[in-house]
Amino acid sequence: MPVTTTDTALKVSLDYFYQWEASKPNEVYLKQPWKGEWTDYTWKEVGNQARRMASALKAMDLPAGAKVGMISKNCAHWVICDIAIKMSGLVSVPFYPNLTGEQLAQLMEHSEAKVLFVGKLDSVDAVYEGCPEGVRCISFPISIDEKYEKWDDIIAAHEPMQENYSPDPQSLETITYTSGTTGTPKGVMTTFYTNSVGVKPSMAVTKMDELTGVRFFSYLPLNHVAERALVELGSLVTGGTIYFVESLDTFADNLRTAQPTIFLAVPRIWTKFQMGILEKLPQEKLETLLKIPIVSGFIKNKIKKGLGLNKLEWAISGAAPIPAATIDWFKKIGIRISEAYGMTENAAICTINPRERIRIGTVGIPYPGCELKIDPETQELLMRAEWNMDGYFKNQEMTDKVLVDGWLHTGDMAEKTDEGYIKITGRVKDMFKTAKGEYVIPVPMEKMFLSNTMIEQVCVVGYGAPQPFALVNLSENARHMEKAEVEASLAETAEMINDSVADYERINRVVITADTWTVESGLLTPTLKVKRNVLDASYKVRMDQWYNQGEDIVIWE
Repeated sequence: MPVTTTDTALKVSLDYFYQWEASKPNEVYLKQPWKGEWTDYTWKEVGNQARRMASALKAMDLPAGAKVGMISKNCAHWVICDIAIKMSGLVSVPFYPNLTGEQLAQLMEHSEAKVLFVGKLDSVDAVYEGCPEGVRCISFPISIDEKYEKWDDIIAAHEPMQENYSPDPQSLETITYTSGTTGTPKGVMTTFYTNSVGVKPSMAVTKMDELTGVRFFSYLPLNHVAERALVELGSLVTGGTIYFVESLDTFADNLRTAQPTIFLAVPRIWTKFQMGILEKLPQEKLETLLKIPIVSGFIKNKIKKGLGLNKLEWAISGAAPIPAATIDWFKKIGIRISEAYGMTENAAICTINPRERIRIGTVGIPYPGCELKIDPETQELLMRAEWNMDGYFKNQEMTDKVLVDGWLHTGDMAEKTDEGYIKITGRVKDMFKTAKGEYVIPVPMEKMFLSNTMIEQVCVVGYGAPQPFALVNLSENARHMEKAEVEASLAETAEMINDSVADYERINRVVITADTWTVESGLLTPTLKVKRNVLDASYKVRMDQWYNQGEDIVIWE
């Protein structure tokens, strides 16, 4: 039987907030940079604003469990607003900040949101275009919007809610829309219970709650399950401080100011860090310095301090596969990256590499209470735990396909090592059949390609083609290098891969694409994952031409 909030075994997110609000009201919880200046929000101030907005929401006479949307980049008021929505007994529905007007309209209609908070955005045009009529819109203090009601005006007109609202653990806490890697986003329903029951096993492995002076750096979309679980829920559990990033231009300075003790990054960020270091300190020189005992420690500390990671206790990579070579490279400079694995449907709590027992090339071991098994026919990883989602909002058919007898069908193919560590080998739906009738699993080859630092993104495609193709987006550094040097490097990588795979898997051409793959171009999800089906469809008509285009394995679009 599920435990309730009256049991000491379970505390929901609001309980943690009430604890810190009462025990250390004057300590800083949120730090917001804006126009070069930092604004501090103490636990008391966050509570005051959240309680006032909760009073305002309750005064709107919305039905219990009504949906409230948020569209904003990460900022202090994103967290304050989320807490206020929970306090008012409503359900938060956060959206990615870079949605188009059409996408926002679709998700607003599907979620049935009655109120929309509009926050830190590069442009509000999509909101103006996509927000349905009749929805009440409220702007965060740092929003550039000029037409909606203002947060500060609303909280000034309402007294703080006095009681500590205690939700039914089985009630819906939030609906999180997936990033849409394979199509239309799905709304994952998470109750207070499912969002909180995974905290104990998480702490048992990470021991995050035993650290003092915990600092988080928030820049990945907060509506993404990994960032929300680690940064927002993690800060509530530990009583830690969240530092936010102001913009891409200030990212490096903001990170150095924050000096986080816990830092989550997607592989692309780790690669950018690596490239930035190698620009100042070439690989050959770095390796030489690291071999000198006295100098080695100084160099490592200087690099970590330059990044802002000199206080790091936990470095985590997730959301997409990270090349083993990248983890190994950072290990040599004193940064141990723990690759983790999870998904929106299981609250991002599935496997992780423990800090002291990292196995490079794996996504770690399961958390306590997480059962895993591998389908012997498809190699799909199945997962069962108390914190699995309740289902997809208004989509019972898809729910029944994904949750079968309590087992979550992850869609990822996996294998288990002798030590019990999990390796993700591909996506079930990513497999494609060539013209020769053979199935190709692209992810292992893509991981090998990404060991080449000239490559920013790669996607192996070739459904119906005689042989697979590798579509490549060059890194920033490679774009400024001589073509011949780039071609030689990519050809060498392709040949290395081709020597290690079956004949039908051999890469026929490495195509350097002309366009940069971005979220805005529709080729990446908001979490920077490649939309394989979109790329495959976009380039399909040209594969025959490439297949017959001379003998050079590397070609430029």
